[in-house]
Amino acid sequence: IPSSALFSFARVWIPDPEEVWKSAELLKDYKPGDKVLLLHLEEGKDLEYRLDPKTKELPHLRNPDILVGENDLTALSYLHEPAVLHNLRVRFIDSKLIYTYCGIVLVAINPYEQLPIYGEDIINAYSGQNMGDMDPHIFAVAEEAYKQMARDERNQSIIVSGESGAGKTVSAKYAMRYFATVSGSASEANVEEKVLASNPIMESIGNAKTTRNDNSSRFGKYIEIGFDKRYRIIGANMRTYLLEKSRVVFQAEEERNYHIFYQLCASAKLPEFKMLRLGNADNFHYTKQGGSPVIEGVDDTKEMAHTRQACTLLGISESYQMGIFRILAGILHLGNVAFTSRDSDSCTIPPKHEPLSIFSDLMGVDYEEMCHWLCHRKLATATETYIKPISKLQATNARDALAKHIYAKLFNWIVDHVNQALHSAVKQHSFIGVLDIYGFETFEINSFEQFCINYANEKLQQQFNMHVFKLEQEEYMKEQIPWTLIDFYDNQPCINLIESKLGILDLLDEECKMPKGTDDTWAQKLYNTHLNKCALFEKPRLSNKAFIIQHFADKVEYQCEGFLEKNKDTVFEEQIKVLKSSKFKMLPELFQDDEKAISPTSATSSGRMPLSRTPAKPTKGRPGQTAKEHKKTVGHQFRNSLHLLMETLNATTPHYVRCIKPNDFKFPFTFDEKRAVQQLRACGVLETIRISAAGFPSRWTYQEFFSRYRVLMKQKDVLSDRKQTCKNVLEKLILDKDKYQFGKTKIFFRAGQVAYLEKLRADKLRAACIRIQKTIRGWLLRKKYLRMRKAAITVQRYVRGYQARCYAKFLRRTKAATIIQKYWRMYIVRRKYKIRRTATIVLQSYLRGYLARNRYRKMLREHKAVIIQKWVRGWLARTRYKRSMHAIIYLQCCFRRMMAKRELKKLKIEARSVERYKKLHIGMENKIMQLQRKVDEQNKDYKCLMEKLTTLEGIYNSETEKLRSDLERLQLSEEEAKVATGRVLSLQEEIAKLRKDLEQTQSEKKSIEERADKYKQETEQLVSNLKEENTLLKQEKEALNHLIVEQAKEMTETMEKKLVEETKQLELDLNDERLRYQNLLNEFSRLEERYDDLKEEMTLMNVPKPGHKRTDSTHSSNESEYTFSSEIAETEDMPLRTEEPSEKKVPLDMSLFLKLQKRVTELEQEKQVMQDELDRKEEQVLRSKAKEEERPQIRGAELEYESLKRQELESENKKLKNELNELRKALSEKSAPEVTAPGAPAYRVLMEQLTSVSEELDVRKEEVLILRSQLVSQKEAIQHKNTMTDSTILLEDVQKMKDKGEIAQAYIGLKETNRLLESQLQSQKRSHENEAEALRGEIQSLKEENNRQQQLLAQNLQLPPEARIEASLQHEITRLTNENLDLMEQLEKQDKTVRKLKKQLKVFAKKIGELEVGQMENISPGQIIDEPIRPVNIPRKEKDFQGMLEYKKEDEQKLVKNLILELKPRGVAVNLIPGLPAYILFMCVRHADYLNDDQKVRSLLTSTINSIKKVLKKRGDDFETVSFWLSNTCRFLHCLKQYSGEEGFMKHNTSRQNEHCLTNFDLAEYRQVLSDLAIQIYQQLVRVLENILQPMIVSGMLEHETIQGVSGVKPTGLRKRTSSIADEGTYTLDSILRQLNSFHSVMCQHGMDPELIKQVVKQMFYIVGAITLNNLLLRKDMCSWSKGMQIRYNVSQLEEWLRDKNLMNSGAKETLEPLIQAAQLLQVKKKTDDDAEAICSMCSALTTAQIVKVLNLYTPVNEFEERVSVSFIRTIQMRLRDRKDSPQLLMDAKHIFPVTFPFNPSSLALETIQIPASLGLGFISRV
Repeated sequence: IPSSALFSFARVWIPDPEEVWKSAELLKDYKPGDKVLLLHLEEGKDLEYRLDPKTKELPHLRNPDILVGENDLTALSYLHEPAVLHNLRVRFIDSKLIYTYCGIVLVAINPYEQLPIYGEDIINAYSGQNMGDMDPHIFAVAEEAYKQMARDERNQSIIVSGESGAGKTVSAKYAMRYFATVSGSASEANVEEKVLASNPIMESIGNAKTTRNDNSSRFGKYIEIGFDKRYRIIGANMRTYLLEKSRVVFQAEEERNYHIFYQLCASAKLPEFKMLRLGNADNFHYTKQGGSPVIEGVDDTKEMAHTRQACTLLGISESYQMGIFRILAGILHLGNVAFTSRDSDSCTIPPKHEPLSIFSDLMGVDYEEMCHWLCHRKLATATETYIKPISKLQATNARDALAKHIYAKLFNWIVDHVNQALHSAVKQHSFIGVLDIYGFETFEINSFEQFCINYANEKLQQQFNMHVFKLEQEEYMKEQIPWTLIDFYDNQPCINLIESKLGILDLLDEECKMPKGTDDTWAQKLYNTHLNKCALFEKPRLSNKAFIIQHFADKVEYQCEGFLEKNKDTVFEEQIKVLKSSKFKMLPELFQDDEKAISPTSATSSGRMPLSRTPAKPTKGRPGQTAKEHKKTVGHQFRNSLHLLMETLNATTPHYVRCIKPNDFKFPFTFDEKRAVQQLRACGVLETIRISAAGFPSRWTYQEFFSRYRVLMKQKDVLSDRKQTCKNVLEKLILDKDKYQFGKTKIFFRAGQVAYLEKLRADKLRAACIRIQKTIRGWLLRKKYLRMRKAAITVQRYVRGYQARCYAKFLRRTKAATIIQKYWRMYIVRRKYKIRRTATIVLQSYLRGYLARNRYRKMLREHKAVIIQKWVRGWLARTRYKRSMHAIIYLQCCFRRMMAKRELKKLKIEARSVERYKKLHIGMENKIMQLQRKVDEQNKDYKCLMEKLTTLEGIYNSETEKLRSDLERLQLSEEEAKVATGRVLSLQEEIAKLRKDLEQTQSEKKSIEERADKYKQETEQLVSNLKEENTLLKQEKEALNHLIVEQAKEMTETMEKKLVEETKQLELDLNDERLRYQNLLNEFSRLEERYDDLKEEMTLMNVPKPGHKRTDSTHSSNESEYTFSSEIAETEDMPLRTEEPSEKKVPLDMSLFLKLQKRVTELEQEKQVMQDELDRKEEQVLRSKAKEEERPQIRGAELEYESLKRQELESENKKLKNELNELRKALSEKSAPEVTAPGAPAYRVLMEQLTSVSEELDVRKEEVLILRSQLVSQKEAIQHKNTMTDSTILLEDVQKMKDKGEIAQAYIGLKETNRLLESQLQSQKRSHENEAEALRGEIQSLKEENNRQQQLLAQNLQLPPEARIEASLQHEITRLTNENLDLMEQLEKQDKTVRKLKKQLKVFAKKIGELEVGQMENISPGQIIDEPIRPVNIPRKEKDFQGMLEYKKEDEQKLVKNLILELKPRGVAVNLIPGLPAYILFMCVRHADYLNDDQKVRSLLTSTINSIKKVLKKRGDDFETVSFWLSNTCRFLHCLKQYSGEEGFMKHNTSRQNEHCLTNFDLAEYRQVLSDLAIQIYQQLVRVLENILQPMIVSGMLEHETIQGVSGVKPTGLRKRTSSIADEGTYTLDSILRQLNSFHSVMCQHGMDPELIKQVVKQMFYIVGAITLNNLLLRKDMCSWSKGMQIRYNVSQLEEWLRDKNLMNSGAKETLEPLIQAAQLLQVKKKTDDDAEAICSMCSALTTAQIVKVLNLYTPVNEFEERVSVSFIRTIQMRLRDRKDSPQLLMDAKHIFPVTFPFNPSSLALETIQIPASLGLGFISRV
């Protein structure tokens, strides 16, 4: 890695012990010499990564994100192990893609989950595609092998390898299924089914459950699928390698024996298996050792049924199948045989041992003999033979060896019979081999099996390396690049170590021949021979019984123990002899090869190895076997078969599939990096990468390089020569010229250079994006600012004006309001003041009086209270004073006494002390003085108190007097009060009585009121209840009404929805039924074609097949029209028609009888109508008798005509009655089956009646015509005579009126002459008018022609000169052709006119002759002479054409040949009226119907249908032919409907067209046959369309860049995709549109119904949409944002085409809806939950599987796009989990919509149709 690439932020890979490789980002630029790199890991940690000081290897660089997830690992710019591992992991985990290319290798990772990618739709999608165009797939590898086999005429091989559980067998199975589906078989023996049927058989006997895989193949196989010269499967052959026989007798824990044993045990209860005496698998030693007898999800009983079914399909009879099952059951019972030891050297089997007895019975051998040789062995010396007993261990090993040997022989026998069943008698032209072989294996203990497997892988790896090296060399030499020798790993030394002389295998075989050879002695020989002499051979340090070999993938240590025994593969001869002597015939067949002892190298005549030599691997055997039987050891056989395999592979072109096991736990979509790397190293994928990376791994064509890196070039660098342009640019971009080389068509780059160029491109685009963003953002913001500024100014102007107006208005209103407020407030205040003043004065007067009165009363009360208080208070005060004084004095006395006693006590004590006296006397004088003052003051107070007391006594006395007077007055008042009291008491008694009455009244009133209240409350309650009930009822009523309305509405909506749904469902059912019916028709047509092809082949081989030849007799008149209503019956019943004619004629003649009976009924009805008409005419004659007498001349002629007509009808009526009676009589005589049998009386009578009726009708018609002409002639001849009504009287009077009538005759003749002249004048006038009208039409047509010529001239002037000349020539040719046709038509018309005139002349002559004869009979000869009648010439009006064509019966084949078989749509048919052949055929049918000739109708319709089929079979791949006959078939069908006479089809007809309806036959059943034919033609048209469009669709819709420069080309790997650049010969969208225009113009030119054209266009658009979407879902490189834009543009162009053609209502656009939504899905944002919701609602036409697939495949083309996260995809899946849609991934591109043929009547009049002479139909004539 260049150090310059390790700059800051570069991403690298570093080794990691857990994840193998970890991604990191550089934090600092690397400089040469740095020992440490500063890295930042993805999980957020920083790391110092130390470089290895010895190697100084820098870490691997990561590829750009844009290259991650590539289909081909070689497309990666940096090719190394971490890049490969990461790419595989991203594809497997994120995108759920299990296949990836690695150069020429397909890497397949086992998903451990069923994926919907192997259906037939996927096979069809990959069929015919280039390998690089589609996503990697096993089908792509198979298609490449199949294509190379056909192209290079070289045999191919597909080599599938990998570990156990990696999916090898499944991959090989799918490859074989692809070949079987794509190629088909050359015969009807279904060889491809047999090839596929070999898989379940080989899986049951060769596959088993292991710890790694539930269905592990325990053998290798190489299947050659043979093809013939047309590359169709004719047979197959299988070779097997190294069957693991040891599994028969031993299984490890959690493993199983071969599946077949468990299938037998599971089916043991079946009646046919009871004789095997089997039971549960746990009952047998050979099936219970693993402890896991059941595989989850596998039903062994069903698998057994599949195995038996496959055996039957491969021709293994039931007896042989039961024989196989007997042998397998015997092996199981043999495993249960137990031995008991006698001593250490001998053993025995218990007597009548049940397992051995069952084994002997099943194998048909003698019990005692088998018992003896299981416990003994025979030793042969030079002179004697000894029988020696063996130990229990040896006997057990011998038993196991026998079981293994039997199973191996049975395996070989089955393989041999499978090959016999698959063998083909046809010579094989080429083959494709599928090799399903084990991959490199290494375990903890590796033995002989692993040694052989790894040896085989060494050989395959060498072949693989040489093939890769060879391809690289060829590529370099082809591009003329200087070839430098690439060093790659050559494992030839390792192969020499194993297989050369004195190699490991040689030494092993030599040791096996030694009498006393052991594993130890062999190991010593290995050490002595190879140790220290071969670098690839090593000896383990701690072991002398092992050796190490350095294989290409890894070092492997092999344990020597068991090598010799496994190589010898010994079994006791005596035991084999016992089995060979078996009475069971099949058992000795298994051991026939033992006597032959064929060398593995001697091939059979076919060059393949006999399967009897298939090697197998046992575990332990018994030495001592004679050298006569097994001369070749297992190792020797394996080496020889491996050499043969390598020779086969080297003679073929190999294709490699490497299967990878992602984890050991079988978890779905779980990737273990360690295990994956281990297998990638082992399978050689990394070696391929290394070889590719050593040279120039990245390769670009010059055009792709220019398209991708055009952005790095300047305009002046771009030259017309792309190669020189690329050279000039690369020299500037990459300075080191060794980093690239220029080849002839490609540029070769060293590793890493594409990443460098991608970085330059991304930088340039990023800079351009930034500049564009800067400019756009500035422009947008500037525009936004100017827009906002302008808007702000406008808003400001209007707002300011509005504000000013509002302010002025506010000022005016304010002033007016102020004035109003002033006067109003004044009025209110004045009014309030007056009211308040008046109220205040009144209140004041009342209040002042009230207050004065109150104040007076209060003063009076206060005065009286004061007086009372004064006396009471005085008395109370005196009383309290006296009591207080008395108490105080008493207390004072007591206290003073106590104090005095205390003082006395103190004084007594103090008196005794002088000091005490001194203290006492201190201040005594002052105290005395104070006391004296106090006494004086108290005296003064006493005097004052005495004066007050005197005053108070005076006042008291006066008051006393006053109180005495008041007391007297009060006593008087008291007496009065006593009197009043008595009166009060009486009053009180009255009041009490009144109160009592009042109370009683009140109580009564109260009770009444209570009752009234209660009644009122009850009434109110009742009313309220009623109101509530009424309200509730109203509410309920409203609710019910609302509910009824809602229910009615809901019911209406439900019924409408249900009706719509039922209608849709019925439409869907109808479409489904129609589709099924049309598919059945398609299948029938295919079988019919197959039948015709086989008949032609049988004719060519001259092998007569009696009873299968079809003759013209099948189209005889005896057949019913039912014969042609079902082509299937016609094909299947053909042998019966020739072998049993009488039985076949019965239903045909019965239908004929019914038809004739119907015709008789119609004739009776017609007779009745004519009889009614006759009666009506007679009544009219009677009513107008008076008038008739006045006009005797006219009356005579009319009566004569009426009598003739009556006579004619009566005679016909009598005849019909007689015939009907005869017919009824004949039918009543016999029973129905005899009646209908040919030759019966009724049958003969019926045929005679039919013939006579037809003849009579013809005779009667001619007689009527003749009589009418005679009547007219007679009327003209005798019109001048006046006669009676009777004809006889008229003839008699002719003679009498001879003289008198001459004048009248002359007058009448003159009158008739005038009338004749007048009629001639009128006819001339009409002819002149017609001529003028014709001239006007001619002028109009000339004007239109002139306009058309001017348009053509204007168009031609716009064309280039060459095209102009070509167009003018084409126009001139067309004009001359039209003129020629017109002239031929005119000539034909003149010829017809001449013939018609001649015919009329003959009729007139005949009528005149008959008239003369009649007159001669009725008139005497004398009368004739005397009375000549002058003839008058009456002009006859020409008869109009009836729109019918007449032809002779013998000209039918000529008609069909010229009109159908030899008619070319191009050339003659182009200038015809659209649908002219259909009109001609219908007009012929009309004439046959007019003649009532059913045989002619049936024959013509049958010939027409068969001829159309023949034309389509012959030219069925020509679109114009198929379109032409589809249009004509539909027109013929519409004509049969339009003129059928049914009312529903006659609504749009003119009266003239209604006259042309069919009269005699109902052709409804033929309409059904024609409808079926039209459906078949439509389906053939669709197939032709598909074959033409299919090569264009993918290239034009997906690959081609309609908008140049949008997509850009991503780097591709070894397998180049189809270029998106429009090279010469590449289909573009314009190619598709041109083809659509071509289809549309051809259909319109052929006159196809518009509705049918719409259906064809819808089908075309469906094919375009389905194929485009299917390829999009299978191509990761197409799922990008830019490709979505391309698709949407392409779809818009298709929609524009629909609009131009007025086909938007055809439903074609809706068929593109899935593709449109897929393109939208590629372009929408895919990040948030809202995006997920939008996607779910948008993608309604896509299934969940398709949406998830597109999201998984989404790949950014540029670094600016982001990948879709896994969490987002899971969100989408969660949201769509409830959607019920099909799990199918791809659309069914082969689906054909059911077609309908809406009735489309024609306005063209049949009588106007002219037949051009160019058709060569001169033998038919218009009627």
